[in-house]
This record gives sequence, structure tokens and C-alpha cells, in this order.
Amino acid sequence: MGGRRIPGARMLSMTAGLQRVTLITGLVLVAGFVFVAVCAPLLAPYGLAQNNADGVAFVSQQPPSAQHWFGTSVRSEDVFSRVLFGARTALLVIVVAVTLSLLVGVPLGLLSGYVGRWVDRVLVVVMDAIYAFPTLLLAIVVSIVVAGGTSSSLGGMLSAAIAITVVYVPQYFRVVRNATVAVKTEPYVDAARVTGASTTRIMFRHILGNVTGSLPVIVTINAADAILTLAALGFLGFGIEPTQAAEWGYDLNKALNDVSNGIWWTSIFPGTAIVLVVLGMTLVGESVDETLNPLLRTRRAVTTATEKEQADD
Repeated sequence: MGGRRIPGARMLSMTAGLQRVTLITGLVLVAGFVFVAVCAPLLAPYGLAQNNADGVAFVSQQPPSAQHWFGTSVRSEDVFSRVLFGARTALLVIVVAVTLSLLVGVPLGLLSGYVGRWVDRVLVVVMDAIYAFPTLLLAIVVSIVVAGGTSSSLGGMLSAAIAITVVYVPQYFRVVRNATVAVKTEPYVDAARVTGASTTRIMFRHILGNVTGSLPVIVTINAADAILTLAALGFLGFGIEPTQAAEWGYDLNKALNDVSNGIWWTSIFPGTAIVLVVLGMTLVGESVDETLNPLLRTRRAVTTATEKEQADD
């Protein structure tokens, strides 16, 4: 009984074999990322832009040592501290971007799918136009427009989050809109309409819960993609001012010249952080999809039954 109260325990019990290993591995990586992001100020030995201690300046591009576990960067900053604070920046941007995407994409999808007519046509055209735009180029344009020259911590993270939001809104819109079109003629919706329920009540009380089943999968996949988009923006110089917040993509950009000089630590650690976080979220997303997707679940059940029959024979 107690196990059922643990978040995700039911989903974990629905998996087995390699799928369970994949899900657990992804959850461990994501949990580690969240823990590091939340506790970054406590775990980091130095500030995100600190380049001296007790009046003594850090040596630039110093290799990993007891004082600097991941070495120092070309700006004499502690790479270990930058990596930890970079997780904090990534988590904040992901949470804001995904939340805004849901708050905008889901209601618009409901409205378009249920009301239809000219509202549906206009919204579909707009969303298709946004979706057809190259993802990174769109994020760069939005970041430039929103930032307006602001490079502060809040301004930089907000502009990056909004840029990512604009990229992902069409995805949530499409999923919810198509599901709404499929269920709006169901008997329970007709019954609510006959009883005099308002359009808003029907959409959010009767339809919403039945069209959002696939959203958890999309959220996890988009969160992984958001890490890459944020890193790309920072790498290209459209991210956050390095003295205001740490960002893995920016640190990779500054480490380009180091690689050719045999200085590997300034790039390998931020790059590894990106890979591990994206891998963890992707593994969770794929596992959740395999667990919740009725088609995949049915195929897996048929395969298992077939294998059992063959074993009995």
C-alpha cells in the first residue's frame, strides 16, 4: 500500500527488463541534475564568476587539482563551480519554458479543436508557419527581440525561456487540437452540451482530461531538446552574460581555442553535463512513451504472449 504512494511507483511497476533499467537510469540522471541545480550554491566551492580567493587570483587554465577539481577556465573561473551553477540556469529555463508552452499551447489547442470554423483555420495557419520556421533560427530571433540588449541574469534567462517557448507551443497545440477534434463528438461531450454547460466548462472540465494523456511524454522530450537549444543559444552568443549566470553553451564556446592547445578540461566537463542531462531526460521520455502508449503496450503484450506460447510448445 505504501509503495503506491511513491511518485512514479505505479509506472515503474508497469515496466520490466531492459525497459525498467532504462527508466531507472533516466530517473537517476534527472534526479541528480535537479539535486545539483537546486543545491548549486551549497555544493559549489566558489561563485559562478569568482576568479580569486583571499585576495589571490586563480591561475588561468590551471589543470584539475585539489583546489580546482575541474580546473580553471581562460577567464580564471573555477570550472567545477561553473558546471554546477550551469545546471541551475538550465533547470530554471526549462521549467519556465515548458510551463509557458503548456499555458499557451494547450488552451489554444482546445479552443481551435472545439470551436473550429475560422478560429481553427487562423490558429492552424499561424502554428504551421511557426512550426515550419527553423527551430534554432526562430529561437535566436525571439531571443534578440525579447532581450532588447538586456544581459542580466533575469533578463537573459527570461529571453532564453521565451525563445524556447515559441518553438514548442505549436507542438502542444497540434497534439491537443487533434485530440480535441477526435473527442468533441463523443457522447459525454454532447451530454454536457445538452445540459447547458458553457464552452469554457466543456473544454476544461470534460475534454481537457481526455486529450492530455500524451503530454508527459512530450514534456520530457522537449525538456531534453530545450537543454540543447539553450546550449546552442549560449554557444552562439545569444545567451546570458557570463558574470550574471553560468551557462554550459557559453562555456563551450570559450573553450574552443583550448582544445587545440591540449586544454581539455574547460570543454569536457560542460559538454559531459549536457550529454548526461539530455540522455537522462530522453531515457525517461522514451520509457514513459513505451509505458503509456496503448499501441506500444499492446504490441509488447502480444509479443510476450507469443514468446510464452513458443516456450510452452
